[in-house]
Amino acid sequence: MLPQLSALTLALLALCAGQVMAQNPAGPKTREQVKNELKEAIRTGNMPANDESGRMLNEVNPSAYPPKPTVPCKTREQVKAELAEAQRTGNMIAPGESGCLLNELNPSAYPPKPVVPCKTREEVKAELAEAQRTGNMPANSETGCMLKDMYPDLYPKK
Repeated sequence: MLPQLSALTLALLALCAGQVMAQNPAGPKTREQVKNELKEAIRTGNMPANDESGRMLNEVNPSAYPPKPTVPCKTREQVKAELAEAQRTGNMIAPGESGCLLNELNPSAYPPKPVVPCKTREEVKAELAEAQRTGNMPANSETGCMLKDMYPDLYPKK
């Protein structure tokens, strides 16, 4: 039997679905896809619990849902190899409260970091012009919305 969903839970699901559709480059999902995703979320308990904890249903009552798949851990040899590489390159947090890496505090003691080629000024200008043309840039610092979302009539449709 499926748990009863509160109006708040349904509203959150609708909001999340809207966010996913806005981010989905393949276009909006079909009603059937959304229904299937909801069924799967109900089955696995991957939905917000009806309390103020912020936890999912499968975290509140894990025995009522199938166990989550486990991710294989790294082997001891893999961890040792990663540590040796970090020690060799200085890619480790320096002691103290600086929060810097060892290779940032003493760059001459470690091999130089590979230089990533930067974009040319012309490439950056072309990207900016394209973002301005399509409205694919933040409208302001408060909402996080893009110009094309706030003013859809001003920008070309895809």
